This record gives sequence, structure tokens and C-alpha cells, in this order.
Amino acid sequence: MAESASNWFSRENIVAKPGFSRWLVPPAALCVHLCIGQVYAFSVFNLPMTKLIGITESAPDDWKLTELGWIFSIAIVFLGLAAAFTGSWLDRQGPRKAMFIAGILFGGGFLVSSVGVYLHQLWLIYLGYGVLGGCGLGIGYISPVKTLMTWFPDRPGMATGMAIMGFGGGAMIASPLSVWLMNYFSTPDSVGVAQTFLTLGIIYLIFMFVGGTIVRVPAEGWKPEGYTAPSQPKKMVTDANVHVDTALRTPQFYLLWGVLCLNVTAGIGVLGQASAMSQEMFPGVTAAAAAGFVGLLSLFNMLGRFFWASTSDYIGRRTTYMIFFLLGMALYAAVPWTGAIGSMALFVACYAVIISMYGGGFATIPAYLKDIFGIRYVGAIHGRLLTAWSAAGVFGPVLVNYIREYQIESGVPKADAYNVTMYIMAGLLFLGFLCNLMMRPVHEKYHEQPEPAKA
Repeated sequence: MAESASNWFSRENIVAKPGFSRWLVPPAALCVHLCIGQVYAFSVFNLPMTKLIGITESAPDDWKLTELGWIFSIAIVFLGLAAAFTGSWLDRQGPRKAMFIAGILFGGGFLVSSVGVYLHQLWLIYLGYGVLGGCGLGIGYISPVKTLMTWFPDRPGMATGMAIMGFGGGAMIASPLSVWLMNYFSTPDSVGVAQTFLTLGIIYLIFMFVGGTIVRVPAEGWKPEGYTAPSQPKKMVTDANVHVDTALRTPQFYLLWGVLCLNVTAGIGVLGQASAMSQEMFPGVTAAAAAGFVGLLSLFNMLGRFFWASTSDYIGRRTTYMIFFLLGMALYAAVPWTGAIGSMALFVACYAVIISMYGGGFATIPAYLKDIFGIRYVGAIHGRLLTAWSAAGVFGPVLVNYIREYQIESGVPKADAYNVTMYIMAGLLFLGFLCNLMMRPVHEKYHEQPEPAKA
């Protein structure tokens, strides 16, 4: 019995048979990414969890937003660590086993967090959603990426966009669903968070198992019908391979690490506090409307991943990131102005475009890595690079949360408490622009040499 289960999870058992349509693989990736993308909707729980004891308003023993902000940050830290340490293992084991393990960790993290809310023990939520859920995020995030790129060698950017757009869109479902569940489970003595965590954990566990059951990998040497690799690769695209350990010795890896970290830092802090920010900058915004704003950002996060990654197949990855940084700087600098004139429409428009490029950065980076380091080790290299996301998961929320608190304690109105942060974010994007500007092809000395032909 154990042996048959092991065979069912093995990579050899999920090699696609002749005639299998590659278009059946994206739904498997979406089953996982739509679930783990819930992390972008976690901000809808922040304000309710500051009232677990007081119910209608915060009591002295209730948790503060700054304490709750660490849940999201810990999850992102462990996302990057799990991706970094399991990337090479995943390449060997295949996506099915990885998706099932991710489902157990992510769904189980919600169950542990539900107990933490019920007992009012914040460390249990740090452990559950932060550590266990974060590991599930990391493993689930990278599991379908290389698989889809091998199925779509003719459009690697579009492929990663398909794989990762579900992660951006997960909050579009999770945000209103979470608010509805909290309202459904709420009583005069409970805000309904514990029951909501329990329900979501079970739902996500099931759907991630479905994705793991569907997924397939192509047979060795498989190519799409009519596809031939370019005989003359573009300047920033290599047909060689760089080993994952060798990649860590190249300046290109660290420049791309900086590109991803700075782009993510600028967006992730806003996403982590999107619900609270919209209510404080525009006092007339209700909790339901703020949840709608989070859902809208999720939509643009999702669409941006597919649009920008697909566009990068035509204009190049380096050019695509140039647009992210230059346009992003202008929009972040404009956000305080939208608050000053009281224009919620312009505020939403600025953030919709910003978040589309934030999501596009995630979807474009695997194809960027493939261009620079080759396809063979891209899964493992991608996992290592996601430590940049871990760092950004701390920097972004800390900048937003603690600068906001300092501003308010200094007498700044809540509506203006985010202005300084927006200018700092624009400055971070400028540093990212410089990193991307310095990108060049990897020197030939780092290329893996082909094995000599056997006599």
C-alpha cells in the first residue's frame, strides 16, 4: 500500500501520455495558486483581530495592528525560505508531491491559527499561518512554474503568467469570502475569525489536492508541434545552462535579487495593509468597501501577472522591468496628492496600476531567470531568488506599519500617516531601476559544459 502511494506521487507516474493537451496543466496550477494567493487578502482579518476581546472596539488586552502585521511578514519570510531550500528537491520529485505537501502545510496552518484565535494566543498564529502556512506558500508557489515553462517553451513569459496569475487573483475570491464568513459566524461574543480560519483551511486543503491530482509533466525531449528553438538567441537570452550553485556566484543573480526585492518591498507593504489604509485615508470608506478595494487590487494583481509576463515575451524582460520601476516611481509619488484632494477614484487607479506591475514582476522573474541562466535549473534558481521576497515581506510591512504608528503618535492625522512611506517606496523603486539597468548576459565561464558524446 505504501509502495503504491509512493509510486502515485513519483515524477515518473505523472509523465504525460502521447496526445495529452498542455492546456490541461494551467488549471492544475490555478487550483494551487488561487488558494495560496489568499495571503494577499489577509489584511481583511487585521482590524477584526484587534477586537477579539472588545468585539465592537479594541480592548486593552486586544492585539495591536503592529503585532498582527508580523503574521503576514513571517508567512512571506518562510515562503522564501521554503522555496529556497526545496527548489532542487522539487525538480527531482516533481510537482504532484510538492502540491500535496503544500496543501497539508497551508491548510494545516489555518487550522492551527484557528486554535490560536480561539485561545487568544498570538504565537500560535505566528506558528500556524506564519511558519506552517508560509512553508506551504513557498512550496506551492514554485511547484508549477518550471512545469509550465517546459510545456510552453515558445511562450515562457505567458506560461509563468498563467502559473502565477492565480496567486494574484486568490485574494479576489478570499477577501469577500472571508468577510462573508466572519459575518456569518459572528455572534455577540465573537467576531467569527476562528471559525473562518477553520473553514478556509479545509477548503484550501481540498482544492490544492485537486491540483496535485491533475498536474502532469512532459516526456523527455517533448516540444510543441511545429516549434523550433531560435538558432540565434537574443542578446539577453541564453541557450546554455548555469548550474544553481554556479548561479549564486554570478553578479546577475544578486542584481535580479535586488530587482525582485525592491519591486516587492514597494508593493507588499501596501497590500498587507490595503484594507486599513483605504479606511484611514478616506474615513467614509466602510469595511465592506475596503474589502472590495482589496478584491479589486487582487484582480489587477492577477491580470497584471498575465499581461506583463506575456508582454515581456515581445519587448524583453529587462525592458518590462524598466517600465515597472519608472512608472511605479511616478505613481507612488502621486498617491499622497490623491489623498490631499480627496479623490478615491484616483487613489484606486494609481494602486490598480501599481499592483498590476507588482504582480507582473513576480510573473516575469522566472522567465527572466530562464533567459539569463537557462531552463535546466530554473526551478531551483527561482527558489533561491525568492529569498528576496522573504526580505521584502519584512521590509515592506514594517515600513508601512511603523512609520504610520510613528506619524500618528507625532500628531499627524491618520489620513496623512502614509504619505512619507509612499515617497520612500518611490525611492526604493529608483534603486531597483539601477539594478535592472546594470543587467548583462552571464559570462560564458559560468555556463555548464555539455556532456561529451559516448563512443
